[in-house]
Amino acid sequence: MYIKAEDDSGLNDAEIRNTIEQSLIVKNIRKALLIPPDITRYYSFSGPITKTYFELLTSMGAQVDILPSIGTHAPMSLEEIEDMYAGIPPGRFITHNWREDIVSLGSIEVASFFDVGEDILPNEINVSVNQRLVDQSYDIIISIGQVVPHEVVGMANYTKNLFVGVGGFDMIGKSHIIGAIYGMERLIGKDHSPVRKILDYCYEHFLSDRPIIFALTVTSTEGGHTALNGLYIGDERCVFEDAVINSQQKNIIYVEKPIKKCIAFLGEHEFKSTWVGNKAIYRSRMALEDGGELIILAPGVHEFGEEKAVDLLIRKYGYCGTKQVMNLMRSNADLREYPGVAAHLIHGSSEGRFSVTYAAKRLSSGEIEGVNFKYADYDDMIKKYNPAFLNDGFNQVPDGEEVYYISNPALGLWAYKQRLDNMQNKL
Repeated sequence: MYIKAEDDSGLNDAEIRNTIEQSLIVKNIRKALLIPPDITRYYSFSGPITKTYFELLTSMGAQVDILPSIGTHAPMSLEEIEDMYAGIPPGRFITHNWREDIVSLGSIEVASFFDVGEDILPNEINVSVNQRLVDQSYDIIISIGQVVPHEVVGMANYTKNLFVGVGGFDMIGKSHIIGAIYGMERLIGKDHSPVRKILDYCYEHFLSDRPIIFALTVTSTEGGHTALNGLYIGDERCVFEDAVINSQQKNIIYVEKPIKKCIAFLGEHEFKSTWVGNKAIYRSRMALEDGGELIILAPGVHEFGEEKAVDLLIRKYGYCGTKQVMNLMRSNADLREYPGVAAHLIHGSSEGRFSVTYAAKRLSSGEIEGVNFKYADYDDMIKKYNPAFLNDGFNQVPDGEEVYYISNPALGLWAYKQRLDNMQNKL
């Protein structure tokens, strides 16, 4: 089964509903599990899509459970559920616990997939997922989410939503460090990568007998309006592949010249930690020139990690680049135990190529500088670089300075094509 809907100007409500209805034809469904994203993917169109699935399935008499794919993020609050998934009873939502609410499906040998010759990489990964994925009482499992360039796997979603979004501690952490050491620039924006190969293998060997379909979106934003450009629904990999092609066209923004100064804004309802907010770094770093500056306006960021142990490790070691993180892993057991944090410290670094200034309203200068970023007062930065007067792309501020503005770094990948091509061919 494979259904595709595409429209450059954006699909309307009727087209979305019709596509979803088609995906449920000739199915006798008594119990369903929906796996949509959390608030950090607010602009994925997963809210209305999940609501439509919920309405159609309940009208068929099915019990519908909803398991947001939070990975290592903080559980969704009641306010976030009511905002993103308005109209669905909050009681239908289940919180994924990546440590305890999981079941092991087996293990895989990492060397079977690739070898980058690094001693700190794991030899084996325990493949575990939320126990509801193997619950035989579900007649259908619908994985919902956005396909967009991603720093760990290349392009987000598809099998990542299952083995990372509702996966266990071992898979999440080890998949992330594999991607980080392999090289973000080497894989970002691509379908195929070592991490994707691992995730697809796990799906084929451990979950292929489950009644899973994927509902994948591709969105774009222009003038503050987010449009749903593609909705791809089915149980075959070609669903993902078509979404990847569309996302590469819509979500990779090539700049005509390297950016000297970039301003990235993190909306406070979506970005509450550097764990998520550092998308501003890894989604723009291929566009910034050597010696450039990235200023991140972060009114809602109040912590580094979204779990206490993770937050403490980030504060302890800071964002310090690939070589330093690898050395720290070799000499520090606590960082080795959290390979996902080590990967995040790599991704959140500019590798010394440009400076990163955080204007975080709710973190002190000592906290920001303690993790190796520069600090700027949020109110001062807002006066100089007010998002209300900036358009996505190159702007001239009142004093004549040229800046490049990104209103939401979660929605794409910004790159100077020559740099991206050189890095992906070189690495």
